[in-house]
Amino acid sequence: MPELPEVETIKRTLERFIVNKTIEDVAVFWGKIIQRPDDVEHFRQILIGETFQKVERKGKFLLFYLTNHVLVSHLRMEGKYQVVPGEQEKNKHTHVVFRLTSGEELRYEDVRKFGTMHVFPIGQEQNEKPLRQLGPDPFEAAYRFEYVQERLQKTTRWVKAALLDQTIIAGLGNIYVDEVLFLSKVHPARRAHTLTDEEIKRIVFYTKEVLQRAVEQGGTTIRSYVNGAGEMGMFQQDLYAYGQENTPCKLCGTEIIKLKVAGRGTHICPQCQVLEGEKV
Repeated sequence: MPELPEVETIKRTLERFIVNKTIEDVAVFWGKIIQRPDDVEHFRQILIGETFQKVERKGKFLLFYLTNHVLVSHLRMEGKYQVVPGEQEKNKHTHVVFRLTSGEELRYEDVRKFGTMHVFPIGQEQNEKPLRQLGPDPFEAAYRFEYVQERLQKTTRWVKAALLDQTIIAGLGNIYVDEVLFLSKVHPARRAHTLTDEEIKRIVFYTKEVLQRAVEQGGTTIRSYVNGAGEMGMFQQDLYAYGQENTPCKLCGTEIIKLKVAGRGTHICPQCQVLEGEKV
């Protein structure tokens, strides 16, 4: 699933290609992707004639700001956008096509068809689902030690489960939670309410630091991720924990192991991330 750095990279790429371009027509080939309005024809009519003003991001959501409306898009597991010449043949996984007056097309492709799209009048998007229920993005001013401390100390869940909860922090997923906890020297199966202030400070620091480095390298390419120009991210070369099982820890040399925490495949160094008194 694309996480915050991948979605930020897609956002920056798409901005270069679609800002100031106008939607001439919209074709929807898989209606379940359209969540709001619940009528596909209404969705089309709202967007036809609208011009892309900017592209923003909240957590893992893309926000396409148009003349009067905002298209809120979640890529889920394998969704991706591409801007291509209108005459280019569509593949079987192309489910929504925004035809532009420039002759190009903004195409949404999704192998698993799990992605979602919501349209709101500008100004209404932050007050309703799905954005209303999100916690702060790590790049927002609201994401600070006091906030994270309060939220983590209120839950007895494993810290990995808490960090994956989008209502606490928007944008983190399995890859970057593993990386943040590794660098913070916190075992993912620690109960969140038992974390010390120093451990929470490390989590806050490394969340921002890891995500920023990943954004600078275009995200992490695992399986099928590419940005809006079809380019792979490169951060996978710098991963310490995620996907590194059976290889030596880059800090201590101990073999990275893979286990399951909060129902998710989880990568740790048993030497750097010690868990005492609890079973995973």
